[in-house]
Amino acid sequence: MSVEFKDYYAVLGVSREASADEIKKAFRKLARKHHPDVATDKKNAEAKFKEINEAHEVLGDPEKRKKYDQLGMDWQNPHAGRQARGAAQDFNFGGTGFSDFFEQFFGGATRHGFDEGTYSKPQGGARKRKGADIEGDILVTLEEAMNGSVRPVSLQTTDPRTGKTETHTFQVRIPAGITNGKRIRVPGQGDPGSGGGEAGDLYLRVRHAAHPDFHTEGADVFHELEIAPWEAVLGAEIAVPTLDGRVKLRVPAGSEDDQQLRVRGRGLPKGKTGERGDFHAVLKVVLPSIVTEEEKKLWEKLREISDFHPRQAP
Repeated sequence: MSVEFKDYYAVLGVSREASADEIKKAFRKLARKHHPDVATDKKNAEAKFKEINEAHEVLGDPEKRKKYDQLGMDWQNPHAGRQARGAAQDFNFGGTGFSDFFEQFFGGATRHGFDEGTYSKPQGGARKRKGADIEGDILVTLEEAMNGSVRPVSLQTTDPRTGKTETHTFQVRIPAGITNGKRIRVPGQGDPGSGGGEAGDLYLRVRHAAHPDFHTEGADVFHELEIAPWEAVLGAEIAVPTLDGRVKLRVPAGSEDDQQLRVRGRGLPKGKTGERGDFHAVLKVVLPSIVTEEEKKLWEKLREISDFHPRQAP
């Protein structure tokens, strides 16, 4: 199967020398523009959003980025992918949110259990052997993790002995509240068994898609909330976005940079209990980049009358 090379730098519109901060900013800008929730062309936006996420998944990870840069013009070398991944691959996923190129070089898809398969010997003397399990990645948006979804996934396998390729398509249920790193088991979609043995299973490792406004830790959702210096000093009431609508958040007077404000029960669902994780707003005090003459005078006046001296010796 031919694999199309992905120029992740071009996808994010950054140079190959771009810093980690430049890559992060480029991702956020594009992700906000192409997020399916705000785009008018939902279908094309979803495909673009996944492409942007895949580029960020590689370039935003120092080890993956180094590996990607090392591939360079040698990516078409049939051994390059095996050297990068450390294992042969004769199957490809579709519908998981990652391209074939990502799966081959960075997805870490593996087959396991064939040599250690379950054996049974019926009365007829033929030995049954369960097929190997297959494991790979699936990109899940935070909206899917919030509400759950059903997605068609295809698995293309190539028999290394005959070269014959087969494609199986099936539905995968993504449960509400699925957390990053968890596995979804799809029974019977692994390798076929031998001697009448049952097929192995497919395990999909959940990778939360990077979101321009949120990230998760378990069932908790985090959001960086930018505030002005006077809001930190005087306090403020701000409407803050969450995965299921805005909430009004009171920023107390005297708040500090990186201080966290928690809203209970506005994170991801926790199984079928109805309980949810929490929402955390992480405060980021942002200084104005442009100061007018009038504002400058006010800052100077504040400096004159203020008793606050952060570098003063105790």
